[in-house]
Amino acid sequence: MTSRDDTLMAGDPGGSLLLTDLYQLTMLQSYLEHGMTETAVFEFFVRRLPARRGFLVAAGLEQAVEFLEQARFTATELDWLAESGRFPRDFIDQLAELRFTGDIHAPPEGTVIFADEPIIRVTAPLPQAQLMETRLINILHFQTLIASKAARMTLAAPGKLLVDFGLRRAHGAEAGLMAARAAYIAGFAGTATVLAESRYGVPIYGTMAHSFIQAHDSEEEAFEHFARSRPQSVILLIDTYDTEAGAGKVARLAPTLAADGIELAGVRLDSGDLADHARKVRNILDGHGLGKVSIFASGGIDEDKLLEFAHGGAPIDGYGIGTALTTSSDVAALDCAYKLQEYAGKPKRKRSEGKATWPGRKQVWRRYGVDGVMEGDLLTVDGDEQGGEALIRPVMRGGKRVADLPSLEETRVHCADQLARLPEHFKRLENEPRYEAEIAPALRNLADQVDLATG
Repeated sequence: MTSRDDTLMAGDPGGSLLLTDLYQLTMLQSYLEHGMTETAVFEFFVRRLPARRGFLVAAGLEQAVEFLEQARFTATELDWLAESGRFPRDFIDQLAELRFTGDIHAPPEGTVIFADEPIIRVTAPLPQAQLMETRLINILHFQTLIASKAARMTLAAPGKLLVDFGLRRAHGAEAGLMAARAAYIAGFAGTATVLAESRYGVPIYGTMAHSFIQAHDSEEEAFEHFARSRPQSVILLIDTYDTEAGAGKVARLAPTLAADGIELAGVRLDSGDLADHARKVRNILDGHGLGKVSIFASGGIDEDKLLEFAHGGAPIDGYGIGTALTTSSDVAALDCAYKLQEYAGKPKRKRSEGKATWPGRKQVWRRYGVDGVMEGDLLTVDGDEQGGEALIRPVMRGGKRVADLPSLEETRVHCADQLARLPEHFKRLENEPRYEAEIAPALRNLADQVDLATG
């Protein structure tokens, strides 16, 4: 019989503390052997934004908090570590008692952020804060990456129905699920991934595959079978053979279906010159009195294509977006870091060439104009009160949530408000001029003090 521990290690590795880098465990052993267990402060942030990203959308906080709440080594994992012979028994016994008892501060999920601004701050005994690094980065980096990509698509296609079609091209099962969630936060209407609705409540959408059409002796037969089996929200895929001919067949079938109370909701295009086909299909449908039948398109779509369709007035009502979204195909990773900013009450700073950090616990203050549009951010030390909105807020204290996290729907509304407050050039996906956080004098002074103290 498979134990819960075995299931965690084999079937659902995301909750396992073995899903980490080896050096986290070797450092942890040394910390414990030398009594280095005082409070540490780590912050996760993006060092610099890619050329094609003028802003990011913070995402993944809910999964990060869930991970921290449940963080512990299972008996099976501890037995495996002991059998590996890499660590002494007394260290493994200490791991058995490890729980996260620290504090978490972060901007709310769905918040627009920029370079150097903390996505999460972890304050905990050094061994705990260090061990959590790998999985926290894994969760927060990916969802932030995908939410930021999805936000660009949302801005490129205002008023359009956007649906995540990316599971089959995602880099693994968890990536597909998290991408569906992150895209929904950023404004997508939903996903084709069924488990995303079951687990997160993300609405699911679906049509049909070309194989369904090919399995029938004719398109007409396939269309009618599908419509009668799924009479609610019927969307028919019409480009398996000839797109315009398919549209004509749909138009001729519509009265027969309508007589039986089945109304066509839309048709889907998945190949060729989508804008050109959409215009021709729109004319065919309108010519048969089917002006309410929508056109949904998929296949190789990204934000550049969405802008092209919008500027050209393509009569497309919605889009299924897969590979470009779920893999963030133009920017595959963010230059991010999880760095020690304070230990035992002393601010710390990394000064490596090209990777220097600002020391201490930090806060971001955001200013808005009279029209509500973002005017500027100020990065400073925590406690240095400034004008504007403080973005970094308490989430956990002593390993427990300070309050319930916002629902996914509330997070989605917050993100929509954030995107609406972006400067206009970002809404047009123009990243110049860049928006960068100003460094406050208090933070610069702290950095100078740390530099003097460390030589």
